[in-house]
Amino acid sequence: MNTVTQNQTVLQKVSQFFVTLLQRYLPDPFIFAIILTFAVFVLVMPATGQGPMQVVNAWAGGFWNLLSFSMQMAMVVVTGHAMASAPAFKSKLAMLAGVAKTPGQAIILVTAISAMACWVNWGFGLVVGAIFAREIANRVKGVDYRLLIASAYSGFLFWHGGLSGSIPLSIAGSGNLSKVTNGAVTAPIPTSDTIFSTMNLFILGSMFIVIPLLNRLMHPAPQDIVTISPDLLEETAVKVDKNITDMSPAECLENSRMLSLLLGVMGFAYVIYYFVNNGFALNLNIVNFTFLFAAVLLHGTPKSLLNSISQGARNCSGILLQFPFYAGIMGMMTAVGDSGTSLAGLISQGFVSISNETTFPLFTFLSAGIVNFFVPSGGGQWAVQAPIMMPAGAELGVDAAKTAMAIAWGDAWTNMIQPFWALPALAIAGLGAKDVMGYCLMALIGSGVIISLGFLIF
Repeated sequence: MNTVTQNQTVLQKVSQFFVTLLQRYLPDPFIFAIILTFAVFVLVMPATGQGPMQVVNAWAGGFWNLLSFSMQMAMVVVTGHAMASAPAFKSKLAMLAGVAKTPGQAIILVTAISAMACWVNWGFGLVVGAIFAREIANRVKGVDYRLLIASAYSGFLFWHGGLSGSIPLSIAGSGNLSKVTNGAVTAPIPTSDTIFSTMNLFILGSMFIVIPLLNRLMHPAPQDIVTISPDLLEETAVKVDKNITDMSPAECLENSRMLSLLLGVMGFAYVIYYFVNNGFALNLNIVNFTFLFAAVLLHGTPKSLLNSISQGARNCSGILLQFPFYAGIMGMMTAVGDSGTSLAGLISQGFVSISNETTFPLFTFLSAGIVNFFVPSGGGQWAVQAPIMMPAGAELGVDAAKTAMAIAWGDAWTNMIQPFWALPALAIAGLGAKDVMGYCLMALIGSGVIISLGFLIF
């Protein structure tokens, strides 16, 4: 008689241990943000010599600093959902998803697609990876949905070594480099020394091979698989019950294909203009703009688009609630007390004190990973660590490009266990952080080994 019970590999046992552990003990991301808030509040006072009200003021002063970014991330979810729910887009995505025939192939394909998309642009990759994983879940029987979404999110590891990496792009420009780096960098560093350096390409190439395979090997045994009903992934379609001749003038406008067509053409006229004049310079605004007007055209009518946007907006609650709290945490982490430095600065200085020329890039990477846990923003982290790590690296004789990329990779690395960036993908997937973080922890370990070797070898 056949049985669904199957012996587990060592990797399956380890990953299932972490999955079970985090599902039991990892709270909702909002509770996690509250705990981080109190933890940083307590640590900042003795570390920087600030009093309770000084720290509270720093927290409140930073609380609304991510409002613009929060809106951008909410739009990532809403526009991504709108585009993905359009029948025309879903049919094309289904064709690509059809390449995967088995759960193992599904995991590898989702990881690879997400990694490539995130390398091009992190905002684009977050949305596309989660959307593609949903489609795969609809088509491939027996694939673990939690691991599928975790695999999509693991592609986010690649972003800061890619074309939208904020740190390598910042040092490739000419603005305020000397000021930001405390005089350590005075001339722009080309992307050939950062994104396209031998070291970075080694890290990217190694991870592109290892991470999909690692995710594949973590796929649970049959008795541990958690699937999701395809019915739960279906979108509610807009039904037009009336014939066009029976509609009121208002209903005719709501269901007008001409209105959507004209609006879509206007939007894409700007998209073409933007890329002609700026090259392939992606940012969140142009990604969201493109997704929105693609959705306008793909849905065909304003009513269909409105229905999809309404559904997608329900997934934004976590972003709207939690991002201000992380902005407050960043405010406390970067507040300078009587000691003349911030808690984030003290963490960086601690790693500098135990480094030499060989180990400095590795310790910079590790310190950036820790700081990223509390300051989950590439730009914010650069502002905190660059004034400390860049001069220290120069003093030890470490190449400035290597130091900068160590900060960049540290920022990307611990995103695997920081729910902040997972929120948009989780919203699209309809899962909680505790559902995927066990698998993401394994990706953190695997990628950490590869990145560390990259900084030690090159």
